[in-house]
Amino acid sequence: MNWPRPPSCIPANRLREPPNGARVTVAGLVILRQRPGTAKGVIFITLEDETGVVNIIVWRKLYERFRRAVIAGRMLRVTGRVQRENGVTHIISEQIEDISSLLDRLLDTP
Repeated sequence: MNWPRPPSCIPANRLREPPNGARVTVAGLVILRQRPGTAKGVIFITLEDETGVVNIIVWRKLYERFRRAVIAGRMLRVTGRVQRENGVTHIISEQIEDISSLLDRLLDTP
């Protein structure tokens, strides 16, 4: 499926390339939001693009700043730092943008 790729985003299947700590931008459909009671206000978001999934960590302070996008966004663009631990890659979010409006373009595609 070909869907509009937001500018300057790295696809999920290439997230192993940037070094740990590198600043990247990713985008995808929100397939999961978790806010475990034991996580002290941290929210975990899983995004999916056409190449795979991306794990996003949203600290409480950042959540307060981007609350509407985190809660209501169906498609997000997230800029943050790559963090690798035990073979798992996460993006520690710094900026979150709701780009759900791009989904409307899919309806225009023949």
